[in-house]
Amino acid sequence: MRAPFVSFRYGARLLALKVLTTFFLVSVASAQPVVVAALGDSLTAGYGLPQEEGFVPVMEDWLQAQGAEVELRNAGVSGDTTAGGLSRVDWTLTDDVDALIVELGGNDLLRGINPAVSRGNLDGILKAADARDLPILLVGMTATGNYGPDYKAAFDAMYPELAEQYGALLYPNFFAALTALEDQAAARREHMQGDGIHPSASGVRLVVEDMGPQVLELLERVN
Repeated sequence: MRAPFVSFRYGARLLALKVLTTFFLVSVASAQPVVVAALGDSLTAGYGLPQEEGFVPVMEDWLQAQGAEVELRNAGVSGDTTAGGLSRVDWTLTDDVDALIVELGGNDLLRGINPAVSRGNLDGILKAADARDLPILLVGMTATGNYGPDYKAAFDAMYPELAEQYGALLYPNFFAALTALEDQAAARREHMQGDGIHPSASGVRLVVEDMGPQVLELLERVN
């Protein structure tokens, strides 16, 4: 007559063990950092700076200081165009990547590449990430007027239009934090490298502080 009680007690212990095992597995999974790939050019790569002062390490440190469990991977290649980014996107998006930052187009602008070509390349990159159901942050660039108003209009428009098309987050201009400073002569002197193209270490920190909230929002989309 005691067998049913023994069976019930064994079943209860087995259920408790399953619950504890599930809790353990979920806890381990939740402890894993969110992996974000940053696909870009020299601005992402950290050109001209010690490794620890480049955009990716500084952004990762900033995010972790906000309490985020994140690993930011540097997929920046100096001199890369949107075409180069498109050629690398498939092997950048490894199975463990949870989200993507895209920062490309500056070298297209420097070379005067047709914005329609740049737009097509960016579209291919976003399409690859979208096919993997990855949240995306698209970082834009603002064209100068060197190539005329039509070029500038087409170049500037491709970022917000593609972000809307793919439901991506948008940071309109990588240099927004620097161009917003009142004294532009001082900003260039203090926060840009001698080439006038790449931010200095202090410039990177300003960019990161301004862009950081958008990256936090990207991480929230993963969760």
